[in-house]
Amino acid sequence: MAWACLPGAAAPPAPLAGDILGQVRSGVGVAQMGAAVYLYNRYDELVRRSLTGEQGRFAFDALAPGLYSIRVVLASFVPAERRNIAVLPNSENRLDINLASVLSSVDLAPSTTQRGTLMSDEWKWVLRSSQSTRPVLRVLPDTGSAPPHKTVAVSNTTGVVKISAGEGQSLARGSQQDLGTAFAMATSLAGAGLVQMSGNVGNGQNSATPAAGFRTSYTRQVTEGFSPEVALTMRQMTLAPRAGTGMALGAGGGPMLRTMSLAFVDHVEVAENVKVDYGFDMQSVTYLDRLNYLSPFLRATYDAGELGRVGVAYSSGAHPTELLARDEAVAGGFDQELAALALMPRVSLSRSRAVVERTQNYEMGYERVEGSRTYSVGAYQELVSNAAFMLSGAGGMISASDLLPDLNSQSRIFNIGSYQRVGYTAAVKQALGDRFDVGVAAGRAGALLPGAAPAVLEDANAIRGGFRQGQRAWLTVRASGRVPRAGTQVTANYGWTDFTVLMPAHVYLTQKQTQDVGWNLYIRQPLPAMSGLPWRIELTAELRNLLAQGYVPLGPRTVLTNSPRALRGGLNFVF
Repeated sequence: MAWACLPGAAAPPAPLAGDILGQVRSGVGVAQMGAAVYLYNRYDELVRRSLTGEQGRFAFDALAPGLYSIRVVLASFVPAERRNIAVLPNSENRLDINLASVLSSVDLAPSTTQRGTLMSDEWKWVLRSSQSTRPVLRVLPDTGSAPPHKTVAVSNTTGVVKISAGEGQSLARGSQQDLGTAFAMATSLAGAGLVQMSGNVGNGQNSATPAAGFRTSYTRQVTEGFSPEVALTMRQMTLAPRAGTGMALGAGGGPMLRTMSLAFVDHVEVAENVKVDYGFDMQSVTYLDRLNYLSPFLRATYDAGELGRVGVAYSSGAHPTELLARDEAVAGGFDQELAALALMPRVSLSRSRAVVERTQNYEMGYERVEGSRTYSVGAYQELVSNAAFMLSGAGGMISASDLLPDLNSQSRIFNIGSYQRVGYTAAVKQALGDRFDVGVAAGRAGALLPGAAPAVLEDANAIRGGFRQGQRAWLTVRASGRVPRAGTQVTANYGWTDFTVLMPAHVYLTQKQTQDVGWNLYIRQPLPAMSGLPWRIELTAELRNLLAQGYVPLGPRTVLTNSPRALRGGLNFVF
């Protein structure tokens, strides 16, 4: 009786899932331990991750039937990838993965069915004898013979349209070419990459021909974030006629300035806490002549945890705009994408020949976070050639062969020559809750000190020779916050230095605290959402160097500056 009362063991349910398992070897057949194996579904979304064991083996079990992809990554080898692996109910897919330094491969053995099939003979007899299920059986596809279909999904599309107007459309340093109407859009392509497209279009007051810039970037999605990134940028604009040169001008009123750049940026983990960002920017500039140049950059960062972070960087040629935009892109939005599009190469003229400002920069920085406070120090050495500054004054003051017409203003771009300098900085930033933060940065940097104004302004070489190099101190105070309920985002800073000299702001690669000139204010105000509209609206205002400080006089009504005043406002549609 006791034996009869014991509960009977129920038969295990028929398995409905399949498995993917395999072994990773080198080209000579040696098992590889510690290889990272990533499993993606049919939409290229990461669903599992595993590391190979001592024998180089890995396994993904209990997988729902469908199509999967495998990617194997191991240092010193080319990654191996296999797509459209069909997982059937109660099946095994065995992979033989061979990693090599040139060409890796993944071999897939035919799917095999394990013991204890999905349907027993008794169940097959029941289904055949049931009138209600027989029509269903007639339309069921043969999953074993149907060819896999590749699915490409485009999703997570976002965008912004910005309409703005005002002053400050200058080719001088520190200014961005906001032409009037800007747009940006980003979308996820098949869950494996991010495609971003942006543009900037407007009509200048100096020409009837519209000015335009377009940019497209693609970032490959990996396990942690996005890498690498490729960006193609093209710009075209018509500058004002250059009187007195005897040149034949186009129908738009002046010669065309065209630029095209192809940039690449990526990173690699060379050790447990060491990360290296690297890339290059190939640029072509056409204005009277054609200039082609390559701008490489490299940055290594060692993260010591609570002890802080140390970084060293090197760049040559143009400033590494793509690297800086990538650093800030983690916050989301399109501001950095549009900023990368708006930053033009710094072109100037020297004896009627177009030249581009180039910088060779060596930098070192240290940053440490203690609670809500961040400390940072840094030093740099840079060599600048063909430095471009904005010159304003009466017409005919300098020979037209040394002046480039500025974009949408009556000023000119003047080539001040070359200089070399060193600089030091120290900064501290304090977070005040979740909405506000304040910071102060101070340092000492090389500057261009003017001498006596030349008697004849037409002599460009005399103006260049009148400047000498020296060291000057600077201080920048910054505050940023968001107003509760209203949602107004306000960022303000004031940069003090000797305003009788020219001190270009250094573009830091190893820290976020930067130097600025004069009083600068940026405001972003979101408007209440309107029902039925697929977007939200924001008002923006940007005011740079409001007090017009840092203007160095050269003569009567003639000034030279590296930070022109800019007043702009706009309306953003974000969807």
